[in-house]
Amino acid sequence: MPSITLLTYLIVCPLVFLGGFVDAIAGGGGLISLPAYMIAGFPPHFAIGTNKLSAGMGTLVSTYRFGRSGNIPWKSAIPCVVMAVFGSAAGARLALLVDADVFKIIMLVIIPVTAYYVFKTKNLDVEREPLNPGNTIFRACLAALVIGVYDGFYGPGTGTFLILLLTSFARFTLGNANGTAKAINLTTNITSLVVYLMNAKVLIPLGLVAGVFGIVGNYIGVSFFNEKGSKAVKPIMIVVLTLFFIKILTELF
Repeated sequence: MPSITLLTYLIVCPLVFLGGFVDAIAGGGGLISLPAYMIAGFPPHFAIGTNKLSAGMGTLVSTYRFGRSGNIPWKSAIPCVVMAVFGSAAGARLALLVDADVFKIIMLVIIPVTAYYVFKTKNLDVEREPLNPGNTIFRACLAALVIGVYDGFYGPGTGTFLILLLTSFARFTLGNANGTAKAINLTTNITSLVVYLMNAKVLIPLGLVAGVFGIVGNYIGVSFFNEKGSKAVKPIMIVVLTLFFIKILTELF
């Protein structure tokens, strides 16, 4: 079991707060919060497992607030949640089968791809002509299943990818896409967290404390989103991803 020091909290908690803020606005908070655990020196499986705990706490708050504001279309969201359970459980079990060093090599591929998508993402506020309800639900469920597998396996960027797919592929409005993405992401966090807990890969005290910081970040972020809509958070994500990438390179080579 990795050791936890005061420096660990000083590194992790502020970044988890920032990740929660970013996640509530445009998704992708894991691009900041997961690297925080890795930068603090935790092995990949412990970092992912503990991040599921802290991220889930923050996502719970933002999901509740989006739900109260009417931005979660439950008829479409509930089938997505069901598909997300299956996807995230499969992804988490797959991740636990991968050796830590192999996992880092995989990250060296995933991080640049993720950074590219973050950098190239355009304004999400563009309105698109809606599809018929059945087609919308089918496409949304497919997105939930695929991204659920990704979130269980790795995770960062899940919210961003969901919003992109729900707005462009399933034709949700930005508000409904953001709210539905939160409901799906909360489901994938809880499902994969259970898998990591069952395999003793979660540092519970650190995750709980960091989760409080994530809750505050999410709470402020939702208020910011409701007032001003989706804002640019790309530079923060790119900087953290770059530091994360360099750290993994130095550990491997």
